Amino acid sequence: MNIKVGFFDRDGTIIKDYPDSMWSDINEPIFLLGSIQTLKEVQQKGYEIIMITNQYIINEGFISFDQYLRINEKMCEYLSCNDVEILDIFYCPHGRNEGCKCIKPQPGMIKDAIMKYPSIKINESFMIGDSEVDIELAISMKMQGFGLGIDSSHPKIKKLNNVNDLIQYI
Repeated sequence: MNIKVGFFDRDGTIIKDYPDSMWSDINEPIFLLGSIQTLKEVQQKGYEIIMITNQYIINEGFISFDQYLRINEKMCEYLSCNDVEILDIFYCPHGRNEGCKCIKPQPGMIKDAIMKYPSIKINESFMIGDSEVDIELAISMKMQGFGLGIDSSHPKIKKLNNVNDLIQYI
């Protein structure tokens, strides 16, 4: 069975993002307005949801790996209670200067997702995020991209003012 996927960035797209130095004090995810309803509607339109998230703050010492896991666990638990199922989460813990192949905009996390779920139809999937690296990743993977508050003139990228805007395009 072929699956189409909504690849979502996490911080700044689904939950609130913070300056790197503030993450050490964060223990609970705060969901952005409309993000839960949008995830529900994406699922209702037949998409699986996979999160693709740079977490360089782990290797750069702003948060521990355990803290990252706790935030994810609370986020997934809350989403599950609201009838949103996350198929998987792929993260890159590497520092920005480590030269890894998974930190966005590198395609490593999406390639890992395709290896784990070979039935993903990348040409029917999309990427949404609040950063230029999310947009660059969508372009490099030749899939539709949606940028939250990002100005892009690339024809495969739609600019969204908020996450709710996504539903009108998919």
